[in-house]
Amino acid sequence: MRSPSAYIGIDLGTSGVRALAIDENGNEIAESAVSLPPPQRDDAGKSEQNPELWWEAVVAVLKSLIPKLAAYEPCGLAVDGTSATLLIGDGQGRPLSPALMYDDTRSRSVLPIIRNTAPAESAVHSASSGLAKLIFLYPAVKTRRRIKALHQADWILGRLTGRYGITDENNALKLGYDAVERRWPDWMERFGFPASILPEVHPAGTVVGRVSRAAARVTGLPGSCRVATGTTDSTAAALASGIEKPGEAVTSLGSTLVVKVLSAHPIFEADSGIYSHRIGNLWLAGGASNSGGAVLARYFTTSQMEELSRRINPLKPTNLGYYPLLAPGERFPINDPCYLPRLLPRPEDDTLFFQGLLEGIAEIEKLGYTRLAELGAPVPTRVVTSGGGADNEIWRRIRACYLDISVEIAEHRQAAYGSARLARMSLEQASR
Repeated sequence: MRSPSAYIGIDLGTSGVRALAIDENGNEIAESAVSLPPPQRDDAGKSEQNPELWWEAVVAVLKSLIPKLAAYEPCGLAVDGTSATLLIGDGQGRPLSPALMYDDTRSRSVLPIIRNTAPAESAVHSASSGLAKLIFLYPAVKTRRRIKALHQADWILGRLTGRYGITDENNALKLGYDAVERRWPDWMERFGFPASILPEVHPAGTVVGRVSRAAARVTGLPGSCRVATGTTDSTAAALASGIEKPGEAVTSLGSTLVVKVLSAHPIFEADSGIYSHRIGNLWLAGGASNSGGAVLARYFTTSQMEELSRRINPLKPTNLGYYPLLAPGERFPINDPCYLPRLLPRPEDDTLFFQGLLEGIAEIEKLGYTRLAELGAPVPTRVVTSGGGADNEIWRRIRACYLDISVEIAEHRQAAYGSARLARMSLEQASR
């Protein structure tokens, strides 16, 4: 008798890696998680990580997950990664550079070059874009042959299948890919790197191979398990949330704040850091702020945040006017690599300071949806929320006041669930 099928999603986060398996009906079967050391950061905008740490974490998390699936056959897998995290590797995937993380802004020196070359509506006009990182990294490896620009999810896909240089439309967007025309645009030729460095692009959720023997040996995955192109972490979180119709929106509150609304047409605006990911016949329009939970974690532990939240009166705003950032530089709804944090004055009362931080992030969320509507996106008819911050009831009430709409907790909040759903969709499409 054939075992029931399981579909696995792997989420490569900032602080850890999570794997989650669902069955054919979308029910969660099992999950596992392991932590990652934080990226190496400095005040000059550096934020990098050794990609081998990702693979070690993926192996560990799958070794933990697979025994929980003894009654199932793992038949599909997809990976999501942090948006615009990029490295350069050789033809066998060996890293030739560190991985520059999503929030690495050392590439701001190349922004004038991008500004003079790329059209204004492209998603590359940011110091943290994949294209900015590629231009920044390329001079150190330009004498090497058969090099490939690899996003975080691409590199793990390569480790799982042995096929490097494959990406999805969502990860490729900030590298310069034209998701409307579905091709690399001609203006990419002006940057001086060979066209061969750019990955082969497929729609998110396209089966591109099976688990290699080497990967099967170390992870416990069967070699029959098919691997599909993945997506970005925020898009995976949106897929997990269950939004389906134009006007439905999702806010992901993890280390960063990500705002997305389903739209019938794409919206791009560089000055606001707004871009659109293609999902089937619709578009997820939005952006990712550098504000979010990582700022809260700088000042308070989880237990402190829980205690302080109990003391907050959400109906009595602090009016502190904070713009919470870890360091100078913002991506959305203001795209400015030099944008300064606003975290003063700091009250002596930690409760007021914490509430001011929550209000500041809520204001950024509001600004994001407002700007999207100004550019033609639907005004949200429904907002669901995911990520660790979704658990904070007081924060959710503060955000509902700012947005003037109820904020629901997503039934499935893990990006890994969205990737598992993508894996299931990919096999359904492949069998048609």
